[in-house]
Amino acid sequence: MKKANPSLQALSALIGEWTTEATHPMLPSTVVHGRSTFEWLEGERFLIVRARSDHPDFPDSISIIGDTGGLRMHYFDSRGVARIYELTLKGRVWTFSRTGPDFSPLNFKQRLTWTLSDDDKTIRGTSQICEDDKTWQDDLRMTYRRR
Repeated sequence: MKKANPSLQALSALIGEWTTEATHPMLPSTVVHGRSTFEWLEGERFLIVRARSDHPDFPDSISIIGDTGGLRMHYFDSRGVARIYELTLKGRVWTFSRTGPDFSPLNFKQRLTWTLSDDDKTIRGTSQICEDDKTWQDDLRMTYRRR
């Protein structure tokens, strides 16, 4: 059996239930509330992430994070969107990047950066998009709070 990627153990800090708040430039005066759960698949080689939103314009999703030829997050949502993000870990900062086509054409690049607080109770996330191969623009901001 293949040995688990040791970088995955850093994701153990996410295990549990979280409440979420998100803002998006398309809805500037709206805070979208939701919840997320993080749990290991048996064997601790894949992390399952489920996210729900209380706003009809924000999709619910499930993601699987693991070593599939490198650390990756396989993302699927209620709109039928499926994407693969490369994952890098540097201390308490996780960066998810989508810079090449996967299940769908790449009309824009994406990156999402999560920073875990020192007390493991809060994650601050910023999603950015790049439509011209040069300029990154903030897209979605999220805060996770441990329940």
